Amino acid sequence: MCGRTRCTLRVDDFPRACHLSGRRVRHLNMDRYRPSYNVSPGFNVPVVRSEDDPNDDGAVIHCMKWGLIPSFTKKNEKPDHYKMFNARSESIKEKASFRRLLPKNRCLVAVEGFYEWKKAGSKKQPYYIHFKDGRPLVFAALFDSWKNAEGEILYTFTIVTTSSSSALGWLHDRMPVIFGNKESSDLWLNGSPSFNFDTILKPYEELDLVWYPVTPEMGKSSFDGLECVKEIKLKPDDTKSISQFFSKKGDKGRQEATHGQVKHEEEPANTDQQQSMKEEPETQNQTCHHHTNPDDYIKTGEDYQESSASKTADPIGVIGDQKKLKEEADESSLMNKNDDVSTLQRQEAIIKPKRGHGELLDDNNPSTGRSYRHITPPKKKGTNASDKQPTIFSYFGRS
Repeated sequence: MCGRTRCTLRVDDFPRACHLSGRRVRHLNMDRYRPSYNVSPGFNVPVVRSEDDPNDDGAVIHCMKWGLIPSFTKKNEKPDHYKMFNARSESIKEKASFRRLLPKNRCLVAVEGFYEWKKAGSKKQPYYIHFKDGRPLVFAALFDSWKNAEGEILYTFTIVTTSSSSALGWLHDRMPVIFGNKESSDLWLNGSPSFNFDTILKPYEELDLVWYPVTPEMGKSSFDGLECVKEIKLKPDDTKSISQFFSKKGDKGRQEATHGQVKHEEEPANTDQQQSMKEEPETQNQTCHHHTNPDDYIKTGEDYQESSASKTADPIGVIGDQKKLKEEADESSLMNKNDDVSTLQRQEAIIKPKRGHGELLDDNNPSTGRSYRHITPPKKKGTNASDKQPTIFSYFGRS
């Protein structure tokens, strides 16, 4: 982890970032420093270390290569800075490459931020982590020197890491050791070798550490500039399971079904849906009481609660009139208490008006179990018999 950082600080920013105020500071090999938004192992990066003389309380800003090359590496061996660019804090007391550096070769690395990748299937999305107020992050680090076959001395360093904080655990299980105050920085830089450094090599849990996604292009070490730290918006995952598709469609159907009418989506998801909606017959967009099959209600998201009899079409209101006449007939039958008619026969009573010359006479027939209540419809003034329109009574008379 922590294989990329941003280091674009000016030379005079390093003493302030590492809390060196009041101390004498000298510079070493700073001509090799090249600020970059995309620093990777093998780059020259300024680090802050103590003077070689233990009696000198001064500090050195020394430009070193990132990626530790231990001093015991063979002289003719080609250095690989990617082997040890990080050192686990839990094992620095155990591994020979780090254990011997802990007493005297501790240093601080100041950067504006670092990058970490989040795995998403076969892809990896980089994030830029930094302080909210823009101040530099100060990392714990160890350094070493190695002499190659030509007698050249190469100074290198490694960044110490620890377990991830509770806030960053979703991104990666490791993070660099970040010193958030002067006390912890001083202890790491100038503390006695006998000090228990485990107490300060902890995850940074403060809330001022923030992050955001950046372009995957910065994964290339040659990619540099402000584009590396420019925030991007991630595209949502457009893939939906079939179950999610149908459940959402069913929920929307139930929400849009009002007063027995089912509404289509105003904005279909794609062109195919638009075309299929155009090809649907108009009857599918009419009120539900035109459906006679209970399954039709279920498909449209309606709760099927009506009986099959209540779904019969009543386009001209005949059934409503028939019910009204039946209620009046029932009232008349209750008045005839002497009728010896069974309950079943009274339930089957029907209305059968007689034809007459504009007037119907009362006729109660106990033998048939039928009770008629004839009414005389009002006559229209100024109309001839030939002008009369068919009425509901003539409708039942013909049946």
